[in-house]
Amino acid sequence: MLCGIIVVSVITNAAPNCAAYVMKRKSLVRDVYAVIPLVFSGVLCIALIFLLRQKVVATPAFIDKLSDLTTLFIAISGFIAILLMVYLAMGTFRLKSSKELATDHLGRITEKMHSFRNIIELLLRSKMWLPGLKDYIDDEFAGLTFFEVKEFYKGKSKLAIEFLQENHNFEDTENLYLEMKSLLMTSPKDKRIPENIVYPSSYGKDIVEKWLEHKSGSGLWYYFGYKFAIFKDFLDYNAVFERHQERIMLLANSIDSEHFEDSSFNEVFLSRLGEYMTKEVIPKLVQFQNVAGKGLPRAMRYLYSIFLMVSLFGILLPLCFLLFELPIIFLIISFAFVVSTIFFISTTFYQFLSKEISE
Repeated sequence: MLCGIIVVSVITNAAPNCAAYVMKRKSLVRDVYAVIPLVFSGVLCIALIFLLRQKVVATPAFIDKLSDLTTLFIAISGFIAILLMVYLAMGTFRLKSSKELATDHLGRITEKMHSFRNIIELLLRSKMWLPGLKDYIDDEFAGLTFFEVKEFYKGKSKLAIEFLQENHNFEDTENLYLEMKSLLMTSPKDKRIPENIVYPSSYGKDIVEKWLEHKSGSGLWYYFGYKFAIFKDFLDYNAVFERHQERIMLLANSIDSEHFEDSSFNEVFLSRLGEYMTKEVIPKLVQFQNVAGKGLPRAMRYLYSIFLMVSLFGILLPLCFLLFELPIIFLIISFAFVVSTIFFISTTFYQFLSKEISE
């Protein structure tokens, strides 16, 4: 049995690894293309500084010509800085609105997850399991988690290997039991579920990603839907107390009253519940967490860096040259930097717009 599981795991993990390698190669190529304009701009800046310096040394009157162009360069730099500042302000406003909307949705999805976990708690502690299953898992394999069993191939848990090698007498329902326990945890590092289940105001990103990665909750669909004909003699959902059945139906309707409107407590309902949570709730929980917790996008940080440098070298440095009569080299550096920055923006603007549209 273990050999078969290992073979399946190797095969199923080989494809994602190959895909990840291809994605890394593509990402590397994109990064190289992104660096090329920066390199050319740097070379242009250095070349301009060298050429202008040589021109000033060869022709002293060229200093007056550069001084006359200072006002024009300050105006150009100011115009670029204003455009960048307006875009950054608008981008920040859009990001704030997006995060507020995501936070609102996240609160609703979190409440749905609370209700789902409450249902799981009632099912887990019910009498629908085969006699001896709970003691077998909670005592003999105390500390073993569903995540460790799913990730046994990483070799981090000897207990998971022992569990897979064991000849169980519970007709595979022990895996569903472990899966349900994983949904009552609030951290992947948890080894046991507490007596009083915790319903946090927000779930940790690490546990939510584990739920998504291992499709926690899909066991309900598998055992009570797809394979119920096989497991119906080993999972007696009718053994759940009637008051708990009513409580479960109320919780399900609080999750989605339209989806579970005509449902009654049976194998079809439990299967639909697992499918709904796996496809609708947990993925959205991850999605809204990512949006709500997102900082400034890389593109905005990149533009802010350009704004800062243009303001410093294109406006403040020429003003200091005029006010304090600094050496001409400072003005040369300012001119070279502004020209190379304009060149950089011109060569990367299309790529930037394409990335913004795709995001």
